[in-house]
Amino acid sequence: MNYVTVLLHRQHQKKAFSCGNTLLDAYLHRQANQDVKRKLAVCFVWPDANTHSVKGYYTLSNSSIALHALPPEISKKLPNYTALPTTLLGRLAIDKNYQRQGMGKILLVDALRRSLEVSTSLGSYAVVVDPIDPEAETYYQRFGFITLPDSGKMMLAMKTIRDAFGD
Repeated sequence: MNYVTVLLHRQHQKKAFSCGNTLLDAYLHRQANQDVKRKLAVCFVWPDANTHSVKGYYTLSNSSIALHALPPEISKKLPNYTALPTTLLGRLAIDKNYQRQGMGKILLVDALRRSLEVSTSLGSYAVVVDPIDPEAETYYQRFGFITLPDSGKMMLAMKTIRDAFGD
């Protein structure tokens, strides 16, 4: 499988990354390497081939969601488990120099493809996001993510992702 992203490595130039959101910038600058070392998340970056600067990045980690957090029309079709395994798309950001060029969509598709691939060897019912602001929520809705009641989180079922990729 070909991806536009690679694992974060010390050769990647993170300092100049700026997406316009202080929290997302600070995460890449100061926290991403630590989370990777501690196995809390995996950070994938889209590097510039010449400068190794980071065009964009996202993080993935294992997570779960309580069955009761799902809309009733979904939860009634599932086994009565306390929680369901999911993949958390924790962060997704594009550097200001590359925004509004469709790169966010490419990065999201990259993350969904990786999540789907992993779900064949490690159970995951859905990809879950926790949008950082209303603009991010609107963005994820355009790709079919549904808002989970009472949490602000959103999810896209693996079945939906698989169908979208034609797998």
